[in-house]
Amino acid sequence: MVRMVYPFLAAFSRGLGVELWMISLALTIRSATGALGPFLASIADSRGRKPGMLVGMLLFVSGAALMSIWPTYPAFVIALVLTILGNYLFIPSMQAYLGDRVPYQRRALVLALTEYGWSLSSIIGVPLIGFLIARWGWAAPFPFLALIGLLAMGALAWLVPADTSPDSKRLGFWINLRDVLTHTPALAGLAMGFFVVAGNEVVNLVFGVWMEDTFAVKIAALGAASAVIGFSELSGESLVGLLTDRLGKSRAITTGLLLNGLSALLLPVLGSSVPGALFGLFLFYLTFEFALVSTIPLMTEVLPSTRATLMAVYGSSVSLGRAAGDLLAPALYGHGILLNGSVALTFNILAILALHYVRLPEVKVPENLGAGLIKRPETPTIAEDEPQGR
Repeated sequence: MVRMVYPFLAAFSRGLGVELWMISLALTIRSATGALGPFLASIADSRGRKPGMLVGMLLFVSGAALMSIWPTYPAFVIALVLTILGNYLFIPSMQAYLGDRVPYQRRALVLALTEYGWSLSSIIGVPLIGFLIARWGWAAPFPFLALIGLLAMGALAWLVPADTSPDSKRLGFWINLRDVLTHTPALAGLAMGFFVVAGNEVVNLVFGVWMEDTFAVKIAALGAASAVIGFSELSGESLVGLLTDRLGKSRAITTGLLLNGLSALLLPVLGSSVPGALFGLFLFYLTFEFALVSTIPLMTEVLPSTRATLMAVYGSSVSLGRAAGDLLAPALYGHGILLNGSVALTFNILAILALHYVRLPEVKVPENLGAGLIKRPETPTIAEDEPQGR
């Protein structure tokens, strides 16, 4: 639902009988609702993680169902807003739920598996939506999405155990938000997320223009680039599951960011041919995905008492980083793709500096990992989450 609008802009525009700029306006309104994410996600801290997930799914189903029964432009705008609000509530609630239950030493694997939804939405989901539109028309995806959302909601209510009763002190959004915004390690983590995504976006926004300018090709090369990005995301998420818990979250993030900055600088070198440019993009998006997804398990442990609120605010900081990168990218590209790559590396270095101030609290290690309290190091180095065999 999040990604399908972009490749099928023309189909939705024709079906709704509106100009493309009106679809763009609807997407802008959807993006602006990201500011409401922390308000919604506080439900999961004050009322429980499972209720937060269920309400998020309910918002999603409501939006998709609205377009199923009232396929008009106003309904389209409302559907985009409701479904993205459901997304902003469900994901932090789910991440907080898993953070409560999965030992930190193994959390990267579990959270990386949940991130497969993003890459598979490009590899499998968007082509499936294209099939539905080609077979039954532009409005066909919405009943389908409402149905699978309803099935997911039912499975969630039936299969997922209820979480523990929320802390009575957590029954207020402003209390939760205050705790996040006055906690120095949390603020450092928010800065880290901002810089990571800003660095990616200064290249992400212009890579299509760069390929067109360099190779004078459009549809075939850009289609191949989209496929490359989807598979690089999948590969990055898989590497997180395989390596991040073993390396340690801090070391994994640092490694991913340094390799990402290097791959950004190499784009002009690799871009002497279309295959070389596609390989460079694959490396760039793989290392970015590896670094970004590795930040998620780290952030879930920074402030356990308000996990959902913190993860929602983290999502907002990521959105702000994307907006900053979008503003900078065109001006930088006027001086060549190398400058975009250099700025991406600079943002990555700033993210590594912010990471240095992300400190974790003491945690109780489950019996199957060893007894007693572990004092987190002052900065989250490899020692923080080494105990695979403890």
